[in-house]
Amino acid sequence: MKLILKYMKKYKVLLFLNVIAVLIFVVTELGIPTIMGRMIDEGITTGNYDFLKQQGMILLGIAVIGGLGNLLLNFTSSRIATWMTKDIRNDLFKKSQELSHSEYNEFGVSSLITRVSGDVYQLQLFVQMLLRLGLLGPIMIGSSFWMIFHTNQTLALVVLGSIPFVLLVVFITGKLSSPISRKQQQLMDTLNRITRENITGVRVIRAFRKDKHETERFEDVNDDYAETSKRLFVLMSRAEPLFFSILNIAVLFIIFFAAQMIDMGTMEVGNLVAFLEYQFHALFSLLLFSVVFVMYPRASVSARRIQEVLNKEPLIMNPENGVLDGTKETEIEFDHVTFAYPDGEANVLTDINFTVSKGQTVAFIGSTGSGKSSLINLIVRFYDVSEGSVKVNGVDVRDYDLYALRNKVGFIPQKALLFSGSISENIRYGKQFAEDFEVIESAELAAAKDFIEQKPSQYDEWLSEGGTNVSGGQKQRLSIARALVRKPEIYIFDDSFSALDYKTDAMIRKNLKEETKDSIMLVVAQRISSIVDADQILVLNEGKIVGHGKHLDLMKTCEIYQEIAKSQMSEKEMEKYEKLA
Repeated sequence: MKLILKYMKKYKVLLFLNVIAVLIFVVTELGIPTIMGRMIDEGITTGNYDFLKQQGMILLGIAVIGGLGNLLLNFTSSRIATWMTKDIRNDLFKKSQELSHSEYNEFGVSSLITRVSGDVYQLQLFVQMLLRLGLLGPIMIGSSFWMIFHTNQTLALVVLGSIPFVLLVVFITGKLSSPISRKQQQLMDTLNRITRENITGVRVIRAFRKDKHETERFEDVNDDYAETSKRLFVLMSRAEPLFFSILNIAVLFIIFFAAQMIDMGTMEVGNLVAFLEYQFHALFSLLLFSVVFVMYPRASVSARRIQEVLNKEPLIMNPENGVLDGTKETEIEFDHVTFAYPDGEANVLTDINFTVSKGQTVAFIGSTGSGKSSLINLIVRFYDVSEGSVKVNGVDVRDYDLYALRNKVGFIPQKALLFSGSISENIRYGKQFAEDFEVIESAELAAAKDFIEQKPSQYDEWLSEGGTNVSGGQKQRLSIARALVRKPEIYIFDDSFSALDYKTDAMIRKNLKEETKDSIMLVVAQRISSIVDADQILVLNEGKIVGHGKHLDLMKTCEIYQEIAKSQMSEKEMEKYEKLA
């Protein structure tokens, strides 16, 4: 409830109107049976038709006012619930952008999506019900019981006797539904995860002929979800017939005692009609109010899951009054850096030391799992070092404003990711207000201009989600163009040439040589041919630097580098480099 109240406070005017609408609704709903009772006792029984006409006009007026009050109640409750959940979704999305990679791994992407969509929707339903019945219920119950006791205290005892049974049904339903709701939400997380894996991995699934296996895996979880939902719906559906059974039994007792009172002349027929309406409103309002409690466990589970995300403190925090610029010219320094992942035990990097200056190209090479990508992730603060420091332009990256730090970097990830939109929009992702000539220039440097201009709409060609309507090499080149258009101080290529053929690779490297002469270029590579011209090559093995120098130096001094070279180069190329060495 704290989460709901926090967001509901923003809409005080609508809440006030909601309360007014509830009061209007209560007065009209209880006013109608009161007037009907008088019309029976003082009009129909006595034949006073003038009184009937007068009361009929009043009844019509009350009904109109009640209808308007009901419309206002529906409007305010729907508007508050909709706007409130919009705010929660916005905050959840904003928070998800602040989370570090560790928190993404902790929650899981599928679970985060479920929380933003399914859990927020559950809260929306609950809030709408709360604003309509949570306020209306207590007021209607209190007013109805006051009218019941005012009308006939003896029959009021019958109504009071039925209340414990109604409350027992509500309590048992709420108690049993809470764990089922929790399990249902967890199964929805799993369903989303399997669906996401199957959509993104459809080619692998088909290639390995695992369609049947994946279908069975989905069906198993879907069956569990359906069975859990069935149990929840059956439980919820039993509450209503039980309530109406209690209500009907109460009505039977009331009519039984009321018949005797009417026979003895201690009660009028109109009073009985009004009493039955009051009794119905009292118990039915109690049932409707109980629906809020029945829904509460499910909403509570969703609220806790949302609150978990909102309360999560990211490991990578943007410092207050963070540094906006460095104290030196463009430079990167790793000073005795040791790093282990937050959820890992062993060090991924150990005692890394090197410095890169403006205009230099430094390459990183090593076997899979040697720590190359982990190393460059520390520069843009995707993770923080465990020991030592990483400095950019003389300032520790942990002291930088995150936006300012990352604005200095053009990052080209190993897996090229494009967004749905035009080619020019994807390139401008690196620089929002880039001029057309800048977009074209960056595409040309990334060797993407030719294939773009062959498209029917050229730079306005639409890319599907993830860029699935272009090849892997084309995606990689657009990803490079996206970084080039911003002309950053630091370029980071995380194995970004792997999807390119040798000719395109060589062309782009040639273009980059001139473009990056006033910047730092860091290249993570698997192919030696992509880094032979680097000013410095760092060879990593098991998280340690085991060799550094230029290509020819390493061919002579570093055994691991030689092994990599032998696995990639022909004998003639090896002989050539050995002679040069």
